[in-house]
Amino acid sequence: MPEGHTIHRLAAAYGERFGGGAPVRARSPQGKFADGAALLDGQPLTAAEAHGKHLFLGFTGVGWVHVHLGLYGKVAFGEGPAPAPVGQVRLRLATAEHWADLRGPARCALVTDAEKRAVIDRLGPDPLRAGEPGQDAERAWPRVTGRRVAIAELLLDQRVIAGAGNIYRAEVLFRRGIDPHRPGGGLTRREWDAIWDDLVALMREGVRAGRIDTVRPEHTPEAMGRPPRQDEHGGEVYVYRRAGAPCHVCTTPVRTAVLAARNLFWCPVCQPR
Repeated sequence: MPEGHTIHRLAAAYGERFGGGAPVRARSPQGKFADGAALLDGQPLTAAEAHGKHLFLGFTGVGWVHVHLGLYGKVAFGEGPAPAPVGQVRLRLATAEHWADLRGPARCALVTDAEKRAVIDRLGPDPLRAGEPGQDAERAWPRVTGRRVAIAELLLDQRVIAGAGNIYRAEVLFRRGIDPHRPGGGLTRREWDAIWDDLVALMREGVRAGRIDTVRPEHTPEAMGRPPRQDEHGGEVYVYRRAGAPCHVCTTPVRTAVLAARNLFWCPVCQPR
């Protein structure tokens, strides 16, 4: 499932291509969003926002298209006249200069301002919106302290922090030297603030670079004289999907286990119990 930095990049891409005030053509070649597309057709896109893993495309007087990509959703962008749709396109937006095809989302629905607000209110703070009211470590702290649930599980709970996924949770816990099985209630406030600050920095870099890089300068392939990581997710990481490989810091084999139906990765030496 795409992590929060990907959704923020999508919001920016939609805004750059369709946010100029010109009418946007909207279609649902697949047919599942035909009624919504008919209402959007000919209206200008007035806002494109990301909150955690939720994308909202605003059309004044019509409402918001609420998109959650889920496991299989993807967006393809193109320039010039839109070609004949290929595959199951849920929503196509197009102008004379640009087009965008949304395929396979878990959710694509037209919602009101109140319904959009209800979705956002259920989410924890988004590190990529840090600096906005309520988007900070303080708001999330009560949802962590006193909990007997493992911190690795809490970091995937979008009601605690919005936007962090499996890669960011594994990497930030490694970088802070925290055992992923430690209960949330076992963290100090200082440790929690450090996790939040690290997520803010790492996810902002993810937006900038378009990939997840979490290793410090001294652990890059160039600094260590090692081959670059070969993985479909790209990016240089410490533990994610490196089970059995030597830790970049201490050379101990990286461990893996299933926690809350997701694969977890950690170094037992750098993240002691």
